[in-house]
Amino acid sequence: MSHVKGGLVILKEMVNSLPPSEKKIATYILNNPEESILLTALMLGEKSQTSSAAVIRLCKSLGFNGFQELKIRVAGDLQAGSVKGYRDIEQNEDFKNIIDKMTSNTIQTLKETVDIMSEENLRKAVTALSKAKSIVFIGFGASFIAAKDAEQKFIRINKNAQSFSDVHMAATAIANKGPEDVVVGISFSGSTKEVGKLLDLAQQKSSTTISITKYGNSLVSKFSDIILHTSAAKEATFRSGATSSRIAQLHLIDILLMCLASEDYEETIQHLDETREAVSFLREDD
Repeated sequence: MSHVKGGLVILKEMVNSLPPSEKKIATYILNNPEESILLTALMLGEKSQTSSAAVIRLCKSLGFNGFQELKIRVAGDLQAGSVKGYRDIEQNEDFKNIIDKMTSNTIQTLKETVDIMSEENLRKAVTALSKAKSIVFIGFGASFIAAKDAEQKFIRINKNAQSFSDVHMAATAIANKGPEDVVVGISFSGSTKEVGKLLDLAQQKSSTTISITKYGNSLVSKFSDIILHTSAAKEATFRSGATSSRIAQLHLIDILLMCLASEDYEETIQHLDETREAVSFLREDD
């Protein structure tokens, strides 16, 4: 997991939602990343026709500890050459090109998801899930695919997990939860009203709330005790990006599962063996 990358990805995602002075600085860094990492906060403020105070505010808006972290993350991006444009398909395009584009988009999505991931938040999420009496996964539209995948995988390691795409059923389940339970809301945009409302309800019931969403302040993150970010890259025109965001969500679910499995290794192996045997039993001829 990287803590020294993701600066340019985060800047690209957040730039249009920033206050005017901070937006000017973000735009300057995006247009001049190599130069920006060599500047002091005062110099960057002058170059962007703002101020050093605005630079510090920008770092806070981005969720960084300070200007040094921003520079380190941008430098890491430049060294890795990790920030590229997502490529969409074209009419009557050669299948080989489509294969290459989709593969490139997927690799970039996974890489950027790792680059912006917080190990501290991941540890908090794993601890909460490990101790949870029950886990509710909620997602709507394409995000329900990730919620259902999480339910299936967590059941396999003997976790009391449920997934919902029906808002009324989800609300009914959450209504009976409490401090020992965890509710996980999945929304790429972070603006899915139903997910926000359900996480709000979960917090009212004193349940721990976890969100899987893109970087930045949002309705969903507002009601989340623990936030896990997926790639903040823009969706492509033809919704190949919908594929990318779904893959990022599935990847994060897998990371959660594997971290949890590592923490409770022997017990997890036993549960996986038992579930595998159960499925094999069903396939046996009478």
